[in-house]
Amino acid sequence: MSEPLIIAKTNKIELALLPEMATRHGCITGATGTGKTVTLQKLAESFSNIGVPVFMTDVKGDLTGISQPGSLTDKLKTYLNRMQMDVPQWQGFPVTLWDVLQENGHPLRATISDMGPLLLARLLNLNETQEGVLTLVFKVADDYGLLLLDLKDLRALLQFVGDNAEKFKTQYGSVSSASIGAIQRGLLQIEEQGGDHFFGEPMLNIEDLLQTIDSKGVINILAADKLLNAPRLYSTFLLWLLSELYENLPEIGDRDKPKMVFFFDEAHLLFSTATPVLLEKIEQVVRLIRSKGVGIYFVTQNPFDIPEKVLAQLSNRIQHALRAFTPRDQKAVNAAADTMRPNPELNIKQAILELSVGEALISFLQRDGSPGITERAYILPPASQIGPITREERQQLLQSSIVAGVYEQEIDRESAFELLLARAGAESPSDNENLNKPRDGEVLKDLSDLFSSSSSGRGGRRDGVMDAMAKSAARSIGSSIARAITRGLLGSLLGQRRR
Repeated sequence: MSEPLIIAKTNKIELALLPEMATRHGCITGATGTGKTVTLQKLAESFSNIGVPVFMTDVKGDLTGISQPGSLTDKLKTYLNRMQMDVPQWQGFPVTLWDVLQENGHPLRATISDMGPLLLARLLNLNETQEGVLTLVFKVADDYGLLLLDLKDLRALLQFVGDNAEKFKTQYGSVSSASIGAIQRGLLQIEEQGGDHFFGEPMLNIEDLLQTIDSKGVINILAADKLLNAPRLYSTFLLWLLSELYENLPEIGDRDKPKMVFFFDEAHLLFSTATPVLLEKIEQVVRLIRSKGVGIYFVTQNPFDIPEKVLAQLSNRIQHALRAFTPRDQKAVNAAADTMRPNPELNIKQAILELSVGEALISFLQRDGSPGITERAYILPPASQIGPITREERQQLLQSSIVAGVYEQEIDRESAFELLLARAGAESPSDNENLNKPRDGEVLKDLSDLFSSSSSGRGGRRDGVMDAMAKSAARSIGSSIARAITRGLLGSLLGQRRR
């Protein structure tokens, strides 16, 4: 059994997070400037030390320092002296940098097919009618074996369905031209925000997030300082990633430590624009993913940012200071205090308002699964560098990464755009003559061609292109033996998995 992860200490005791209880999820809350980022860094280091991979978002651009050993600054020295703490044993941790916008990390991509209509509708901010049309378009793609890999594929199919609405009406239902136009405009907005970089191949292989180096879990850092300017893209991507983890990881039940820990910073962006149906699915993701060995930790300013049903599942709590300047703030203080286990020697409501930087109220689960008594404690300082790394250090990390060269070269194989373009250029196209449902043998041949063509010209340290494309290929081929395009947990819960 893994040793407890000592995260904080009081004048009398040390407070430790039990690795076997880490998949009961948790949250880190507190006002701006109270120490949430350093707490996040300390937790990530602790999990990495016991061989647990971590995924976290870097919304301020200063978490990359976790890759470098720390040093004793005057400010840190004062902090250590105040709490009579020992100087940490300085060390850096294995880090993989990722970036949806492809500027400060390895590219992160998903295919349109893999994202599915539910999450895509949220990303495009569609209403119920428009979402229904988008679902219809995905059904057409599934039935006719059209691969939806990137934005141009979806645009081409939207135009095709719109132009042939009368032909599809009997089989699929009415198609509103206004809805088609609204979806197309939404795609343009997403493209302007950099979303065109996210959709395509090679798609992310989830196994690349579960690596260890020298018995330490790799800390995957998503550059999100610019991505945060597109909050729907940011939150939808992370939600897609959670559903991918659930879908691809095997059931393992309770174990002595997590298989992976996922930190969701700026968590309010996930919930603020979610529909009631989507909120219900998010709750199911959080509840069910524990059985796959994944712990989720939400990081946000205010406990009110997290819906009550989700908050009830976050058992490990770290509460930094809150400021009660408004009635809503006062309600947040009361809510935070009421959800933590009482301590007869501590006025939790008053303490939340008095906490200094780096100080927190902490309640971790005990071995019997019950919440620990809330303690007022100081977070132990990280062993790594606090603050961002230099441009040169970032380039060195990218070049030495275990996935270097695997995702950098975008693949643009034949898909819906090319097939529909060829059909439009035919001399005498007739009713869907180029859109016949594919036969099984053709599908198998397509897969064979894909794998053989991917066996040459690979970069990186392993068979990168083939490995990265295999998953999206298996999900994107429409046929009688693979008719359903996998939508992830969220899609399947809504009954959108096609058979």
